[in-house]
Amino acid sequence: TRTQKPTPSGFQTNEYADAQLQQIVRRMRERATVYKEKLKDPLLSSPEGSPTASPSKKKPPPPPKEEKKEEKKEDAEAKPEEDHYCDMLCCKFKKPPLKKYMEYLRLPDSIDSYTDRRYVAWLMLVTVAYNWNCWFIPLRFVFPYQTPSNIIYWFTIDFICDICYLCDLLIFQPRVQFLKGGDIITDKVEMKKFYHSSMKFRLDVLSILPFEVLYFFFGFNPAFRANRMLKHNTFFEFNDRLEAILDKAYIYRVIRTTGYLLFILHINACIYYWASDYEGLGSTRWVYNGKGNMYLRCYYWAVRTLITIGGLPEPQTLFEIVFQLLNFFLGVFVFSSLIGQMRDVIGAATAGQNYYRSCMDNTVSYMNTYSIPRIVQNRVRTWYEYTWDSQGMLDESELLEQMPTKMQLAIAIDVNFAIVNKVDLFKASSFTGECRNGCDTQMIYDMLLRLKSIVYLPGDYVCKKGEIGREMYIIKQGEVQVLGGPDGTKVLVTLRAGAVFGEISLLAAGGGNRRTANVVAHGFANLFTLDKKTLNEILVHYPDSEKLLMKKARVLLKEKGKPAPGPPVQQPRGLADLFGQKKETPKLFKVMFGGKGKEGLAKLLKMKREQDIQVMPRKREHSRERKPKEKNKEKSKQTKILKETEAENKPEPDQKKPVEPTASSVPPAQKEEPTADTKPKPPAVMHRGTTNESLIISMSPSPRAGEGEILKVEAKEKTQK
Repeated sequence: TRTQKPTPSGFQTNEYADAQLQQIVRRMRERATVYKEKLKDPLLSSPEGSPTASPSKKKPPPPPKEEKKEEKKEDAEAKPEEDHYCDMLCCKFKKPPLKKYMEYLRLPDSIDSYTDRRYVAWLMLVTVAYNWNCWFIPLRFVFPYQTPSNIIYWFTIDFICDICYLCDLLIFQPRVQFLKGGDIITDKVEMKKFYHSSMKFRLDVLSILPFEVLYFFFGFNPAFRANRMLKHNTFFEFNDRLEAILDKAYIYRVIRTTGYLLFILHINACIYYWASDYEGLGSTRWVYNGKGNMYLRCYYWAVRTLITIGGLPEPQTLFEIVFQLLNFFLGVFVFSSLIGQMRDVIGAATAGQNYYRSCMDNTVSYMNTYSIPRIVQNRVRTWYEYTWDSQGMLDESELLEQMPTKMQLAIAIDVNFAIVNKVDLFKASSFTGECRNGCDTQMIYDMLLRLKSIVYLPGDYVCKKGEIGREMYIIKQGEVQVLGGPDGTKVLVTLRAGAVFGEISLLAAGGGNRRTANVVAHGFANLFTLDKKTLNEILVHYPDSEKLLMKKARVLLKEKGKPAPGPPVQQPRGLADLFGQKKETPKLFKVMFGGKGKEGLAKLLKMKREQDIQVMPRKREHSRERKPKEKNKEKSKQTKILKETEAENKPEPDQKKPVEPTASSVPPAQKEEPTADTKPKPPAVMHRGTTNESLIISMSPSPRAGEGEILKVEAKEKTQK
């Protein structure tokens, strides 16, 4: 009989299928979340991701379990080969394998002479061999330091130097890249052909020619190795490459110039010993007498001669006189040239310091000319000193302006991108965690080029409470304190390097852009700033990022308990900006009319028409009754005024009586008598009359309280011309 295996009580599931289903569910949830945000905020761009350059391929199905087991075994076998440990005393140290060393030391097919440090190290080795030949070939040729007892040592070192020359000729120089029409040539055949056609190759071949075979015929004479000093191109190339990679290249320039001076003195000492040997050691007072250390004595004489110190014995023979004259002329020329070169080297090394001193002196002179207070002058000096000590220059932008835009961007990314990426407003993964929902990377790159560095002194206010926020601040170095409390002196929080504040003010447009606290620099603080105008200029080219930033700003404002920014206010164009913005309708009118816009205005006009219809009959009856009363009242006022004027303006006996004006010459509005209800005027006389030919009418307050004003009329005769 055939037995069946018992089935397990639980369900059997495929792990791969289960993982795929879970991944599909997760993607569906993320997509639903994105669509919900799209419904809440229509400013969001399309939730679908932008197509990539090459469509991503689906993951291949997982291999069977047996293949997985075989791969695990292979990994386990390969792992012990990668990890290498060294036991020393009681400790166990991990060291990299020998393969990595060999890969690093392996000579590349082409060498970039400007960036490859291994090539610079090789040039240094060849330069040491070149200096050995330059210093010791004249020394061994003139001074009797090479003897049969030590010649094996000299020959061994010479052989090592020749091997360096030969390796440089056959291995390194044919692999050096070169430029041709703006292109970097890396082809082996082309590089070798270019080197073989250069003057450097010819000199290198001459410097390695084996004239030492003449040793077998003329003995071990160092003069046969004089051709080794023709490899001077490698020496100068090493100087250029080393200066390019050193942080303080001027130090090496000073050392190199000093080496030139010592080498010239060395050659002069060798020539002086040769001249003394030619004349005979100790034959005259001028030559070397053969006592003491021969090299030091000759070197001392060379120093005193080339530097023209004087105090040397007088030459006796014609040869000695000519030799001394040539030595003096050569000494003056060489010494003046080296002094000038040393001055240039030191001047170039201190050019930045001199510029800083010049700027500071000019600023101090300006402040003294205009009598600036001493406190302000001290703060200006402090700013200059701190800025120079912290960054070695007064303005970093001056240095970067000389570079192309691509290089400026590369430096800005390395220096500032990590700091800007900390800002919640510009993070790529602020909401959904996917890069496609973040800000455009190119927009952030453009923003990095617009950041400005500002140094604040201790106690300086970065921003004050209630100010309109127009900048965002990123702390590059130092600390700032956020102050609050009733008196504004309580430290709420201390922000350090890398912190960001004021980023919401860049996009807030509806009351959320005012500073809520004072921010003061605690010590010296170096901050990056980005103003709103600059950001708007950048966002013009990135509309999708602008919409996303507006959404992020609203979310961050809600998190911080601030009102969300409203839509940006459009500026009026044309003649519309001559008039002010339309005021909002009062709330009382809205409540009364219960309508908005044209409906409320139509209701208001309808009520006005009904009121006018009811009032018109009453006005007509009132005007009919009032007309005869007003006429009688007007006549009585005119007669009263004329009587008062006759009593006040009586002529003297010796004067002629002026012509009385008629009642019609006085305007009715000016002949009205003030009633008792009118309030008294101020004591100053107010002229309300008009001048008609020689008639002057004026009003003045009455000296008695409660009587109102008095009308005065003065008549004068016209003067006859």
